[in-house]
Amino acid sequence: MAKEGVQDIIAIDGPSGTGKSTTAKMVAGELGYTYLDTGAMYRAVAYLVESGELRVESVHNSSLNLSFDNNNHILINGVNRESEIRDPKISAVVSKYSAVPAIREALTAQQRKFASEHPCVLDGRDIGTVVFPNAKHKFFLTANYKTRAARRLLELQNAGKAEGQTEESVEKNLRARDRADSTREIAPLAKAQDAIEIDTSHLTIQEQVQKVLQSVGEAARCNNSLNATHKG
Repeated sequence: MAKEGVQDIIAIDGPSGTGKSTTAKMVAGELGYTYLDTGAMYRAVAYLVESGELRVESVHNSSLNLSFDNNNHILINGVNRESEIRDPKISAVVSKYSAVPAIREALTAQQRKFASEHPCVLDGRDIGTVVFPNAKHKFFLTANYKTRAARRLLELQNAGKAEGQTEESVEKNLRARDRADSTREIAPLAKAQDAIEIDTSHLTIQEQVQKVLQSVGEAARCNNSLNATHKG
């Protein structure tokens, strides 16, 4: 496992539609940290496998190069594939590939390497439980299905990918993905015991960001106080 504690790591986990990615991006911006969208990495691999560009059994030996541009859009071997990985067809299959041991091992290794070198905010489903179980700050975001479906549909509409989609169909997909993510054998979706849970059903993005920043700030002040006490 990559060394933890060398840099500040903030883990934000939770299912789709809870606002964790937007919250993570804004928290990273406020703190001057790097934001790492781990979900986009799994979507990228799912896209590559579905399109025939990558074989699951060769993921460890491939020259897979995942990175992010200044807008935090994912680049696959230097090419922006953000639009392709956000397609509902990829959303429907990404959980299947996320459960493949070889894929999880390869991407977890990349995530640990990157976050060990930068103060980082990561969001996903297993950041606080598997990828960085010793992260300094852990959060688990939740929301009711009605809210999550409305948010996800709006996201699809803004991306021009909502054709044929309704809140009902989106909610059905969310429920199916939750079942797949929470019941898989490897790194299932779960709240870390020491994570702070935030229900975002009735919160604005700004409010959820403030809750995270407030908690991080309080923890930092507590640590500084303890350090001052020990020095005294």
